[in-house]
Amino acid sequence: MEVPRLRLCLAIVMLLCTPLAAEDARPVLDTAHSPKAVLHGVPVSAVTLGDGFWAPRRKVNVEVSLPTLLELFEQKGILDNFRRISGKRDVPRRGPLFTDSDVYKWLEAVAFTLQSGPRPELRASAEAVIDDIVAAQEPSGYLNTYYSRENLAERHQNMRGGHELYCLGHMLQAGIAWQRATGERKLLDSGIRMVEYLLSNFGPGKKPIFTGHPEFELALVELYRTTADRRYLDFAGYLLGGDPRNHVAPRDITYLFSGKPFYTRTRLEGHAVRAMYASSGAADYYLETGDEHYFRTLQTLWQDMVRHKMYLTGGVGSRASGEAFGEPYELPNQQAYTESCAAIGNIFWNWRMLQATAAAPYMDELERALYNGANSGLSLGGNLYCYRNPLELVGNPEDKIRNPWYDTTCCPPNLQRLLGSLPGYFYSTSKDGLYVHLYHNSELRWHLEDGSPLLVAQSTRYPWDGAVELKVEPAKPREFTLFLRIPAWARKAEISVNGEPVPGVRAGAYFALRRAWKPADRVLLRLDVTPRFTAANPRVRENLGKVAVERGPLVYCMEGIDQPSGVAMFDWSLDAAGKFESEWRSNLLGGIMLLRHKAVAAATPSATEALYRPFTPAPEKGKPGVITLIPYYTFANREPSPMQVWIPYR
Repeated sequence: MEVPRLRLCLAIVMLLCTPLAAEDARPVLDTAHSPKAVLHGVPVSAVTLGDGFWAPRRKVNVEVSLPTLLELFEQKGILDNFRRISGKRDVPRRGPLFTDSDVYKWLEAVAFTLQSGPRPELRASAEAVIDDIVAAQEPSGYLNTYYSRENLAERHQNMRGGHELYCLGHMLQAGIAWQRATGERKLLDSGIRMVEYLLSNFGPGKKPIFTGHPEFELALVELYRTTADRRYLDFAGYLLGGDPRNHVAPRDITYLFSGKPFYTRTRLEGHAVRAMYASSGAADYYLETGDEHYFRTLQTLWQDMVRHKMYLTGGVGSRASGEAFGEPYELPNQQAYTESCAAIGNIFWNWRMLQATAAAPYMDELERALYNGANSGLSLGGNLYCYRNPLELVGNPEDKIRNPWYDTTCCPPNLQRLLGSLPGYFYSTSKDGLYVHLYHNSELRWHLEDGSPLLVAQSTRYPWDGAVELKVEPAKPREFTLFLRIPAWARKAEISVNGEPVPGVRAGAYFALRRAWKPADRVLLRLDVTPRFTAANPRVRENLGKVAVERGPLVYCMEGIDQPSGVAMFDWSLDAAGKFESEWRSNLLGGIMLLRHKAVAAATPSATEALYRPFTPAPEKGKPGVITLIPYYTFANREPSPMQVWIPYR
């Protein structure tokens, strides 16, 4: 081969297998050397998302959400909390005791954004914030703006509610993401110095410590993956409850789950976000240690969630009191708490369970929470956020469900880092080949686990349309398996390769296509996205006599603003035997597939009907009409209006 041609071939190979944006291209969850990881993620920088469903969400995140939240951090004095410690500002501390974590999550969101491409102004803003953070660190390594100066004596006294380790966990995650995006270690090294401070003073044989709000555990495991320092993994195990094989637990363990080590739990209870983060940390610990006590507990708790305690949207946490799980089937709609952070935690947990098993149900639930329970948390304009994500609203104008700011600002930067990291959730590799988890116009430029360069390009209008074309382009002919996720919601699914139908496709599993792939191979996946009715378990008493509507991965809802005038929204009942009409509306709510359905309104307006009346089993007459449904994630983006997901049917 001629030298110029050889160089050209080598250049093409390098382009195919090397991401362009990140300095240290690693996945969101780096399980490359995790003993129990069946799957291994790909870096954010390896996946380029094109036009489609997520494009406007990610665009507004970069152009609106991240800059405006930084401005609010300045206005509310959150960044001054660091500057006062370093002596740059002489001001009182402002905000709750956990505000440091919100800044760290914002930095992590910026880091993931930079992994998708350069943003010089955003990077410069983040670097200035990092400088302010590092300048506030004490010589001992301690760093927390609340437990300094006037609150110095409170350090490590309120472990259940003090959030010291929670803040540090987010700092570590931000530092790791920043190092992977830019190659710079300043923030990460600062976080490690505080970890070393903790290891010198706390743990087995030293002063006891625990995390009242889990987060530090999963950060410690990722720090172990980054540094290979086993002490960090062992400390995570100590915080999760000790060593179940030796029945050793810290004497002080009061932990999240009513004073019991994680591996002894049999049901989800208490604060929903803490439970999701604890489960994510325990899954990380299992991936590195293979401790089956933890894995059995994780499977038990996951079944408890999806069978008894999770909303149709993937949201969790049904009680405002304690932002907590309720009893099995306690899933109220209007009073649902379903914090945005809890849905995001649900995504984190399912992603880790997927890495351990390659089992499609975990990805199905991740997709449910992603498209619905988390996606609803950010307004279409990018500057308003839901802390709660209820499944029903009465439309009271004073009910400000979306706000630009919360004193507890955990959800906005959490949503931002999820959107920034989103490309990293589309694919995984395994020893057998490549897994495709999510569908969107995109390009993957990465390699198989044997190093073979690979390009995969998706062309689709998913989730509005169920057709997905995949172009599979290995650098040279190569035998491997392409695993395509067939969502459990798909009533019908078809696959063809280069125009030839492939038999045996079934929903709720990954379909394995093993062949000698060559450049120009094409795969066509067709998923049935016909609208469908969904019923709740009869023990969910609030949903008796009601159904929800889903289309593809999207949950739909009614908003009063879209319904026929003269009839209250809650008076309408669906025709359970009727069909839907779908209409694409590019000028509505950022572009959505609208659903219309024939329905019947109550003959007597609810407002004038008696509170109680004699029961009659005879069907009542009503007023026919056509109702309109929109995707749940778009609710409360217009004027105040009643809303419901679960709708009566006849």
